[in-house]
Amino acid sequence: MSTSHASQLAAESLPQADLFNPSEEHRALREMVSSFVNTEVEPQALEYNRAERFNHELFCRTGELGLLGVTVDPEYGGSGMDASAACIVHEELSASDPAFCLSYLAHSQLFVNNLARNGSVEQCARWLPSACSGEVIGGMGMSEPSSGTDVLAMRSNATKQADGSYLLNGSKMWITNGAVSDTELGDVFLVYARTGGPEVKNSKAVSLFVVEKGMAGFSLGQRLKDKCGMRASPTAELVFDNVRIPPSNLIGAEGGATLCMMRNLEIERVVLAAMAVGIARRSLEVMNSYASQREAFSQPLAAFGQIQRYIAESYAEYMAGKTYLYQTANSLDLDSAGNRLDTDGVKLYCTTMGKNIADRAIQVLGGYGYMGDYVVERLWRDAKLLEIGGGTLESHQKNMVREMAGLQHMP
Repeated sequence: MSTSHASQLAAESLPQADLFNPSEEHRALREMVSSFVNTEVEPQALEYNRAERFNHELFCRTGELGLLGVTVDPEYGGSGMDASAACIVHEELSASDPAFCLSYLAHSQLFVNNLARNGSVEQCARWLPSACSGEVIGGMGMSEPSSGTDVLAMRSNATKQADGSYLLNGSKMWITNGAVSDTELGDVFLVYARTGGPEVKNSKAVSLFVVEKGMAGFSLGQRLKDKCGMRASPTAELVFDNVRIPPSNLIGAEGGATLCMMRNLEIERVVLAAMAVGIARRSLEVMNSYASQREAFSQPLAAFGQIQRYIAESYAEYMAGKTYLYQTANSLDLDSAGNRLDTDGVKLYCTTMGKNIADRAIQVLGGYGYMGDYVVERLWRDAKLLEIGGGTLESHQKNMVREMAGLQHMP
């Protein structure tokens, strides 16, 4: 056999890169996370969701595996990968425990990636290593009790003092990782606050700060419990009462946080879509397996046309969503902004797709699907949040139509 022919056969025997695994490194990442999910995430998912408890030990394991800084430069303790890698992790985790994945998202994307993209070298060196290792638990504060989608209407404000520090006042609502127990705050947060007066245009009036547990005046307002879904992911209200923020904790320029916000919302929406793809995949697997094994009227459920429709349409929608997801992620530059059409579009499509497939899975399983032991009822409850958090369906529709106004031809 010639050397060239042997090399060709060797190359053909290796797994080939594809849309969902654009490189061998991505494929290895997926295999590693899948193994972690099977051995460590899946066994605890039901218990922690029923107890509404955050699994801190499991969170630390993701740090040991290098997942908390998946999109961060290795010099800060990260893995130096891209948006597609982030999607792989979120898809695999959410196929088992979307609630745990939501806390992972808030830390790895809303805090870690956000800081990595918008912080100075000194700020990244100060906060990222401990965040990438899992030593600290981070999050991000943007929504407020009276401003969600209308985020630039936020009332939290930071007033600059003579010594260059800021006094932060206000509150943030629905903050993932805001608490790690009923009484204890998370460790560190990126918090958006208004620094410009009423005469300043909203888009130029918002700044971004690092706020750390232990700062005087920073407290846990309440841990929000009895949620419909995502019960193992702690959600909280954060309260700021004359919290003194040193100038070194200002991220970027004063009044320049809107660009930081928009840039990070793009990757947030893409990984939320990845979570929906993971939910859809697991729901489809459960539905397909059950319909093949369960019999009614002396034949498998899969022999009935109504069930065939549920399974077939679910597969087609899942594949369409997964393809849209990785097509978008593979072309997303994490350091750029202006990718709103497809980052909004993929979340708009995939989140409803994931919820609908979980709903069909419950229908196929009947009474068993309604019970917690069969997983899909939890996935169904978790899926609903994805149509709200990180941007509502309605906000995506508005954003997309605005972006499409300048298009003469569709892609």
